[in-house]
Amino acid sequence: MISLAWLAKSWGKKGNTLRVYKLVLKLVKFELNKPELKLVTIRKARSWGKKRLHTRLPNLNKIPIKYRPKAIEMAQKALTDYLHSTRSLPFTYAEHISKNSVLSLSDVASKVRYSPSTFFKSLQRFLRYHPINEFEFFYESIGINYLEINGFLPHNKFFLCEDLRVLNVACALCSFGFPWNHLGELYREEVSIFSRDPSELSKMLHGFKEHGFDSVSVIGICLVFPQVLGGGPETRGEVDSVLGDLRKLFIDFDLVNFVEGNVDAWVEVCRKIRVFYDLGCEKGKMGEVMGRSKITFVKYPEEVLVKKAEFFARLGVNKSDVGLLLLERREILDFDLEDPVISVLGILKHLGMNDTQLKAVAQEYPYVLGRNKMANLPHVMRALDLHKWFFNQMRFGNHHLLGTYFIGNPNKDLDKDYKSSLDKIHSTRTPVHTLSKLKFLHSIGFGENKLTVKVLADSHGTSTEINKRFDCLLRSGIEYAKLCKMVRLSPKILNQNPEIIERKIEFLCKDMGSSLQYLDLFPAYLCYDLEKRIKPRYFFHTWLLEKGLSVKRYSVSSMIATSEKSFIARVYGMHPAAPKQWVAHSIAKYALLSSSPLAGPETFRVG
Repeated sequence: MISLAWLAKSWGKKGNTLRVYKLVLKLVKFELNKPELKLVTIRKARSWGKKRLHTRLPNLNKIPIKYRPKAIEMAQKALTDYLHSTRSLPFTYAEHISKNSVLSLSDVASKVRYSPSTFFKSLQRFLRYHPINEFEFFYESIGINYLEINGFLPHNKFFLCEDLRVLNVACALCSFGFPWNHLGELYREEVSIFSRDPSELSKMLHGFKEHGFDSVSVIGICLVFPQVLGGGPETRGEVDSVLGDLRKLFIDFDLVNFVEGNVDAWVEVCRKIRVFYDLGCEKGKMGEVMGRSKITFVKYPEEVLVKKAEFFARLGVNKSDVGLLLLERREILDFDLEDPVISVLGILKHLGMNDTQLKAVAQEYPYVLGRNKMANLPHVMRALDLHKWFFNQMRFGNHHLLGTYFIGNPNKDLDKDYKSSLDKIHSTRTPVHTLSKLKFLHSIGFGENKLTVKVLADSHGTSTEINKRFDCLLRSGIEYAKLCKMVRLSPKILNQNPEIIERKIEFLCKDMGSSLQYLDLFPAYLCYDLEKRIKPRYFFHTWLLEKGLSVKRYSVSSMIATSEKSFIARVYGMHPAAPKQWVAHSIAKYALLSSSPLAGPETFRVG
């Protein structure tokens, strides 16, 4: 068992703060019942964490490590005194700014020579004769990232008294109960809030309480849905819809009694609700649905909701339907949809496919068969063109089958050729590079089989590069299942840079007048050089048609895929002088063929 003492001491480690704090909160109740273990309070953990942070501040290198926490405390006290006594800020707000702007404060402290006995007075003197940019301290204190502050600073303004609007709004929000260091969330998401009249803002906040919420719940709602404070008359309908949903969920369905009475708890629950709005669920019509599944917002962390939503969204279905699925089939949230290994045919059979259907799938999509990870199941279904069928299985009652599936036979659907190839990859000098590409192929729906290994052998570049090329082809409008089949037939289409792919598709559809569906028949089109092969041959064929030297309109594949020898033999059959013109003009001057004659009547004497 990890003790709270260890967790608290880990508080200040880089990247650990939020994670450790959450673990501390979860373990407090457990360790309260274990008297043999020393219980470290959250306050003590925070204290240790702050000390660790202060010792790591980069600008305090001239101050001995053991004195740095004390130096920061003195600097905070000096800044509070400066803002309150010299700049006439109310003491409470001056203290909020000084306590929550440690990085900006360390910059100032680093400019003053440190001596334990004189440091405080030296800081006071420095602040008196070296005015600071008060907006820097203010923005850091409300939670704006220190590295992003320059993007928020007003031009040609140094003191808060030069533009009191932002400060006055912050004070009004703080007076209502908003945590000072969380106000930056409102500022980033809805900056218009800080342009409002503070008295009107306070009136609006108290008006929200008429919906049945108390002050703490109003604060939590506003921090997650800042548009309720910043929107104008044109967004009033949307705001009322959100508040209506929340009232029905919290008040009518009594979720309010399951939420602890603090801001953090309300923010946590509201963030879970926002997951469904972000999926596109209609505001104003979700209160009833959410209310019937209120345990979802109590039992499951936001991360679980997001991961499950991302899983089903990869099916390419409507995201709002994904949100409804998670609310209506709550059991799905308990399923492990990441690590289990699946057999493609096995899970299809488990979900209800008969032998005839399975045989048809095996014949049509052999490159998808074999084993794969559960996390890749959505793309497996898309590669099989069964994504809608699968989603309907989940939504209309068979979702429990997803949670009960497992591979009973350890040798089921094991491809020996794949296993042999995998062993060879592991014995190479760069297995990580190759395995990364193989992992990508599995992630888009290719199974553990020998056909996937063949695709891997012809795919060049890093997994990231191949991923970008695949996404580029998807964005062009090619259906997912058809694209996977194209990759199976012509793996080298994934060796083209996205910009080149876009240019080739544009030329195919706009200049050649063909459709995107033609790539289903001739995916290798994307493998040929646009400037040296596709354009010259196409323009030459076009010219031959225009001159009446050819009466047959050849397909794109006939124009492009024919070898140079066969191509010249074909055009020779049209006219004996055509090959000479092709060699002389097509490569160097193909761009001029459509606008200037390749050869006039004086060159070709037909008949």
